[in-house]
Amino acid sequence: MIIATFNINGIKARINALPDWLAERKPDVVLLQEIKSVDENFPREIFEDMGYQVETHGQKSFNGVAILSKLPLEDITRGLPGDDEDEQARWIEATVVGKTAIRLCGLYLPNGNPAPGPKYDYKLAWMERLQARAEELLASEEPALMAGDYNIIPQAEDAKRPEAWAEDALYRPESRAAFRKILNLGFTEAFRARVQGAEHYSFWDYQAGAWNRNDGIRIDHFLLTPQCADLLQDCQIDSEIRGRDKPSDHVPVWVDLDA
Repeated sequence: MIIATFNINGIKARINALPDWLAERKPDVVLLQEIKSVDENFPREIFEDMGYQVETHGQKSFNGVAILSKLPLEDITRGLPGDDEDEQARWIEATVVGKTAIRLCGLYLPNGNPAPGPKYDYKLAWMERLQARAEELLASEEPALMAGDYNIIPQAEDAKRPEAWAEDALYRPESRAAFRKILNLGFTEAFRARVQGAEHYSFWDYQAGAWNRNDGIRIDHFLLTPQCADLLQDCQIDSEIRGRDKPSDHVPVWVDLDA
């Protein structure tokens, strides 16, 4: 089972590029972030015609997450538990049924800038709720994963110029500590389980020729429960997508599970 995560930075802007990539890679499931569309305006017919079931949790002009799946989806829920007043569309869950059922959690973690400030407080509070949900997933002892745009640079090797991010919400010590706290509950970070070393990135800013200079950061991650990690066969980043026409500033990351 191939499961991908992809922050598309607006479905309207990527209306041709996304189907092209889907036709090439042929993932079974895709977790999308920043669809920037209300549910009723998401162009589901394009993806349904390609054989995907489409589930969205949208928001006008901002945020928004979705699941595209060629396999059956069950028990679909929307919104990260823990704050009924949170109106930002950043979380969607479903169980995908293949050889093995996998609980999928697609997320778009808050950016948090400028930091310090209210937006950074929201980011850290959101991560506390994320940890609570992570603990529940581990307690279920079932294969599950949390994947998406975490807006977290875990280590210095995950940035071309880590010093440039020192005061950024993506790399501040509090952000990285909150991420490690979740990881250390017992999750496997899929990419680092398969690939070591520097200069592996999933995001390049549109400004200052970042792509051409490979001035990137790795902020899109898969965290796997132990039961899901046992199924892991590979995890890679489709970085060449960033050099195509009208790209997102992110690229897809995918896992191959024996499921």
